[in-house]
Amino acid sequence: MSDLDTAYRSLAKADPVLARLIEAVGRPDPFTWSESHQLTKGNFQAMALHIVGQQISTAAAFTIYGRVVAAVGGELTAASAQSVSVDALRAAGLSRAKASYLHALAARELDGLLDLDGLSSVDDAEALAALTAVKGVGLWSAQMFLVHQLKRTDVLPAGDVGIRRAVERAWGLESLPTVEEARTRALPWSPYRTYAAALLWRSLAGPGQGPARRTD
Repeated sequence: MSDLDTAYRSLAKADPVLARLIEAVGRPDPFTWSESHQLTKGNFQAMALHIVGQQISTAAAFTIYGRVVAAVGGELTAASAQSVSVDALRAAGLSRAKASYLHALAARELDGLLDLDGLSSVDDAEALAALTAVKGVGLWSAQMFLVHQLKRTDVLPAGDVGIRRAVERAWGLESLPTVEEARTRALPWSPYRTYAAALLWRSLAGPGQGPARRTD
């Protein structure tokens, strides 16, 4: 049995509403994110891509990311990111804020305050704390890094409006649940909350479509 099969069988047993959603919209793979595996070789590149992708479409994010890579000489590393100016990064398509966030990420890596490669061997809470200490990296971006890059299986972005809207619809609630209410409802879904999040996003998009995800 595949990990996907195991996860969705567990979710179906844990919650009858999730079981109905699985039947209705299928079993989305939460670890599929466009062609990111072709563009990011390591954890620094992946986190940089998530910074680039804040508040823009996935297609735009990959286009601008490619321009940033070209602007730093063809290989995006902490050192190469620090070597180019904010203006050069803006010319590649980044906003001034995102250029400063990329510099902040690079600075913490170079100063030894952040070990992005080491995040692969720490637990979710420690990884999230390390990432959100970086200027411009919010909880949602950090959670998406854990999902897309580290392939963590138990991440539910309860603060995401799409997740909360999907919960409201699926459970027939009278109003949008709070972040804490969404988080509490999801407790029985552990250790497969990443899959549950993908299912909830898919339920907003409809069967056979990609997940309706926030990009900030």
